[in-house]
Amino acid sequence: MALPTANQVSLGRETPKHYGITSPISLVQAKEADLVLTHRLTEALKPYGVFEEELELQRRIHVLGKLNTLVKEWIRDVSETKNLPASVIESVGGKIFTFGSYRLGVHTKGADIDALFVAPRHVERTDFFSSFLDKLKEQEEVKDLRAVEEAFVPVIKLSFDSIEIDILFARLALQTIPKNLDLRDDGLLKNLDIRCIRSLNGCRVTDEILHLVPNIENFRLTLRTIKLWAKRENIYKGSFVVVFLTSWAMLVARTYQLYPTPFYIYIYIYIYTLSSSREWPNPVLLKQPEDCNLNLPVWDPRVTPSDRYHLMPIITPAYPQQNSTYNVSVSTRAVMVDEFKQGPLAVSISNSYTQTVASTGPSVLFLYKTPQVSVLTSETRVRNLLKHSHK
Repeated sequence: MALPTANQVSLGRETPKHYGITSPISLVQAKEADLVLTHRLTEALKPYGVFEEELELQRRIHVLGKLNTLVKEWIRDVSETKNLPASVIESVGGKIFTFGSYRLGVHTKGADIDALFVAPRHVERTDFFSSFLDKLKEQEEVKDLRAVEEAFVPVIKLSFDSIEIDILFARLALQTIPKNLDLRDDGLLKNLDIRCIRSLNGCRVTDEILHLVPNIENFRLTLRTIKLWAKRENIYKGSFVVVFLTSWAMLVARTYQLYPTPFYIYIYIYIYTLSSSREWPNPVLLKQPEDCNLNLPVWDPRVTPSDRYHLMPIITPAYPQQNSTYNVSVSTRAVMVDEFKQGPLAVSISNSYTQTVASTGPSVLFLYKTPQVSVLTSETRVRNLLKHSHK
């Protein structure tokens, strides 16, 4: 893997793009040593299965391509049965979008795919749960097919060529679905029923997060490590599921907005420093909330009394804005803040051994066969590390 040079990293420094609702705290640039450490971290993560092999990734792409073709064929069939003009049928479109960990680029080996079926206005939800379900049954690659039509967000679940996929459905008020459709367009929400709006929400939030983060590749590397830490510390289950995955993605994205230039090794420390010292319940926002005048309920403690009791608000960036951690309790927040305060344990290491960047909590996140790992546990040493990183 070729490493970028410090000169390459410095390109575009003259006019940095501004992200977030406030100015960055620091624009200190990454140094050559930071690039080396980031590369070593990437290599150190590989044994933990946080990266998918290229062949498996290509298989996912192939499966999604086949599913997308299936969707377009079915929409054409439905259009014909509803006697649409031939000119409309030819260009009617229809598309599969993804969201969640796969769209964020942080899915692990064997992870499922969250998908959204976007259809034009003449395709009904009843069609999706009847004739489209029948078409899926005809596919030999499809196993374990089941529909959950009465769920809060209705979904079809299936295994397509051994890849688990959850498919939501959204019917837009459009005659045709263009190939370059941008789901971040708030105008698409006009005249939609609430189930379609809920179905669109996952894609819209995920796309906004990626649009609002300054360094996507480092963002993904950081989020992968957060996921691994949470699983190893048994935080990725039980009450802590409420802050995963979207909430952590927004915390990481906000940290990169404040520190857009440092590489991964320091961002991980910044995340925990900011999270533990934050004056909750002040909300985490990636952008200023927008009012689209669609009369949809949004998180706003000035208007909604129940929102005032949210303890750890992390607000989704897409309209209608919601608190992704609305059900965090007093005890849950106390435990999480305590976890934040216990980390990070910054790890320094000699050049001749594997790089371990950070760990949190009482146990070390990554365990290596190296005799020269020095764990910096005190808050003073962490601050010193941050201070030296800015020189």
